[in-house]
Amino acid sequence: MKLRWSPTSPYVRKVMMVVIERGLEDRVERVATDPWSADTDLSKENPLGKIPALTLEDGTTLFDSPVVAEYLDSLGDRSPLFPPAGPARWTALRFQAVADGICDAAILRRLESMRPDGEKSQGWMERQRKAVVRSLDLLEADAAALDGEATIGTLAVLAALGYLDFRFGQEDWREGRPALAAWFGTAADRDSLRRTAPPV
Repeated sequence: MKLRWSPTSPYVRKVMMVVIERGLEDRVERVATDPWSADTDLSKENPLGKIPALTLEDGTTLFDSPVVAEYLDSLGDRSPLFPPAGPARWTALRFQAVADGICDAAILRRLESMRPDGEKSQGWMERQRKAVVRSLDLLEADAAALDGEATIGTLAVLAALGYLDFRFGQEDWREGRPALAAWFGTAADRDSLRRTAPPV
């Protein structure tokens, strides 16, 4: 399989954590891809022009990180990260959704901040910042549910919090969120998170 990959994407990081957790590293070829490059051919595999995109052995391409992650979780012989039907599955998917939403808002805010002076919208950036804050507060309130066996939800939250440290390290998301900070402090020692850290 071929994975369109970038070391700075939190969505790719989540997927690569699934690859590692499921013992699939020897089955996934990473193809470095800059989705923002004018020369990229990414759209031939994903018409949305986004990463990650996973091309299967039969030529089918899967895209959007929740789909790619769930497909990869169906392979390998280690403990699955997507729980079976029932309350645990909805908890895991809910955590994945809020974590991906944090990444969506953080990336939109960062992209807006990179626009030329005079074209930036402070209101738009503030809207995205507030979405992240509200989502972090939700995770703080639900931090106890992050404990236990790893799921796609906990991996997604790890990737999202890691992205905030990477791109918005000057804004300490831990402040006022002791439960979430304590959970992350322990969970961040996970091998799959360490091995997918973005470049410094």
